Amino acid sequence: MKQALIKLHISVFLAGFTGILGKLITLNEGLLVWYRIMLTVATLFIWLSWKKTITRIPPSSVWKLLGIGSLIALHWVCFYASIKIANVSIGLVCFASVGFFTAILEPLMTDKKFSWQETGLGLISLLGIYLIFHFDPRYQTGILFGIASAVLGALFSVLNKKNVEVAPAPTLMLYELSGGLLVLTILMPLYLYYFPTAYIFPTLTDLGWLLVLSWFCTVLGMDLMLQALKKVSAFTQNLTLNLEPVYGILLAFILFKENENLKNSFYLGFALITFSVVLQMLRVMKRKKV
Repeated sequence: MKQALIKLHISVFLAGFTGILGKLITLNEGLLVWYRIMLTVATLFIWLSWKKTITRIPPSSVWKLLGIGSLIALHWVCFYASIKIANVSIGLVCFASVGFFTAILEPLMTDKKFSWQETGLGLISLLGIYLIFHFDPRYQTGILFGIASAVLGALFSVLNKKNVEVAPAPTLMLYELSGGLLVLTILMPLYLYYFPTAYIFPTLTDLGWLLVLSWFCTVLGMDLMLQALKKVSAFTQNLTLNLEPVYGILLAFILFKENENLKNSFYLGFALITFSVVLQMLRVMKRKKV
């Protein structure tokens, strides 16, 4: 169990770095995610083919995984839209509401019993986001995209939990991200029509950051997370993911000096979110099981 939690926290640290990369990469959010997934799928396919470890799964499961992968793709698009419209700190802290939406969705979609404790902890995170939204109107559009990202992220994790035993983590990731790539490729012409951009190809600098995003933050990060998800609940995974803002925001403060543009309401909201994470981890450790 300890190994599962360690893997989960490493994946969360890598996830926290994705917000920084979203700021550094100059592509718009749709193209950024499309290139990220394309590079990841290509890397996984070459790697797994070379190792001859691609696992065959039933056609019915293939379609499920492709559909689940479309959710993670749309989640990433909303996440990076939040960052680019607002800033890294806002985009990351909004993701914390995923705990609340997971506490609601997981009992509805699985055999897990409804938990007032989990819902209460999720509401604390949501209250933190409300304080930022209500008292700092500059970032309201970015916050709305961040909340949409959290809903999609919660839905992805719950469905992923139900299908995590279908195949080994790398194969699972390959199928899911292939579904995300397919959906984004189909939607891209319409997306670019409504959200035109000056260029669609990454610069050399963008390409370098995209490779970091693909190889480390996506391939390694998702592999560790999928391994951990076999031992921990979707709610514990998502509430632990609330630590993602801690890592990402600290980096944003250092690299982009975003702390100079944030009001006291942000810090109060951020404190509530961190408090909910600490309470959940203490609850898990007390029970000695997740």
